[in-house]
Amino acid sequence: MTEAWENHDVEAYWACFHPDWEMTWHSTGKVTNLSSMSAEQMKAIMENADIKNRRRIYENDDILVQHLRADYPNGTKDATLHVSLKKDGLLYRSETGVTSVRV
Repeated sequence: MTEAWENHDVEAYWACFHPDWEMTWHSTGKVTNLSSMSAEQMKAIMENADIKNRRRIYENDDILVQHLRADYPNGTKDATLHVSLKKDGLLYRSETGVTSVRV
C-alpha cells in the first residue's frame, strides 16, 4: 500500500481496498467509497500530498492504524490518524482524524 502510494500507482493502491470500502470523513461525517473518485483524481491527490513520517501503529487481521503527516502545495500541513477495519484481508471501513500542524 505504501509503495503503491509512493509510486502514484492508483491501480495497485486501490487493490488494497475491499469493493465495499467506505470512508467516513471526520470533518463532515460524509461517507465516500471507491466510486466517489476517479483514478485521475486519486492520482492527483497522490502527486500533491507529500506524505512524511508514515508509521503503522498497529495492524492485525481486523484493523490497521496509521499515523502520518501530509504537506500540501498550498502550505497546509496535517497530522492524520487513519484507522481502517479489514474484511477478507482488505481495507473495508476507514475513518480519519486530522489536526493542522505547524512545523
